[in-house]
Amino acid sequence: MVKKETYSISELAKEFDVTTRSIRFYEDQELLKPTRRGQTRIFSSKDRVRLKLILRGKRMGFSLAETKELFDLWDETLSGNEKQLLLMLETLSRKRAQLEQQKNDIAQAEMEMDTAEARCREALADLQKKKREQQMRANKEPTTTAEQR
Repeated sequence: MVKKETYSISELAKEFDVTTRSIRFYEDQELLKPTRRGQTRIFSSKDRVRLKLILRGKRMGFSLAETKELFDLWDETLSGNEKQLLLMLETLSRKRAQLEQQKNDIAQAEMEMDTAEARCREALADLQKKKREQQMRANKEPTTTAEQR
């Protein structure tokens, strides 16, 4: 199988299920650097890999600035370096801590919702019980209609 060397913006958009506008935005942010043939953008296999990494980073909670910083470090040496790897490990650690905090926040919110739901159900059951009791009393009370006179 022959590996493709260049890609159009629409090919990348379709492959990664993103809009062409998103890809142009990443280009504006200097995350992607396609060559141009007239008005046509020609993306390299490197751009394709970078787009894949941008989208993966977004899923992991990386900002575009963080992704750009990692790309810039990589571009300095063409093979990466200790500084880049340390930054990546630090960023991953920070993102993991943020996710843990979010998980704790979600668990707390779920507990609060469970408590509120239980209180609402209890209050609703009490109201429905009182309503039934009132209806039963109303049905048992003698009526004072014209027929009784």
